[in-house]
Amino acid sequence: MNLLAIETATEACSVALIHGDELIARSEIAPRRHTELVLPMADALLAEAGLGRHALDAIAVGRGPGAFTGVRLGVSLAQGMALALELPVITISSLAALALEAPEEEDTAILAVIDARMGEIYAACYRRDGTGGLIALDEERICTVESLQLPDASAWQVVGSGWATYATALSQRLTGILHSADGLRYPQAAHVAELAMCEFKAGRAQAPELALPVYLRDKVALTLVEQGKG
Repeated sequence: MNLLAIETATEACSVALIHGDELIARSEIAPRRHTELVLPMADALLAEAGLGRHALDAIAVGRGPGAFTGVRLGVSLAQGMALALELPVITISSLAALALEAPEEEDTAILAVIDARMGEIYAACYRRDGTGGLIALDEERICTVESLQLPDASAWQVVGSGWATYATALSQRLTGILHSADGLRYPQAAHVAELAMCEFKAGRAQAPELALPVYLRDKVALTLVEQGKG
């Protein structure tokens, strides 16, 4: 099985390749440089594995939520490559990929939280399933920290840029002990690839034209009135 994964929904630009039992990846924190980096990263991984693009069996992509431009770029690239190579696509929640950045503690809930700007966060809660996958504890959503409702859990791990921005407010929303928190973690293609393999084996790959981005937010910018300028 050869699977290429792309994740560009946040400041981190990353690509990963599963080649048999091996996973190799490239990642760089590079705001506004995703377009110039992502395809060279993919080509470098394929060259390292000694593969051509036609040896791929599937393309996986982080579908968002995240930055509009980054989410759109990743999904568009995955669709384009898959269409050209006649491959299926597996879309993976960028929040789920982010959750796998938390330390491997099966008895804790994981809050994956991305700073969505404009005073809001993208958030979702998970628990590890013991086999390398995740169990969703709620739905991914966009909201303010003050309106964030979390499921009950005795222990928590928090990962993502939302913690870097709203650590104090988020800590007040947790229902149990905070085991660990890291605001410098971003969704990574390596985790997109791992989750995509489970989806592929379960028969949940799809045609490229059905691979859709997930933005959660309906509008890109505040109106002048909302900015206090009207």
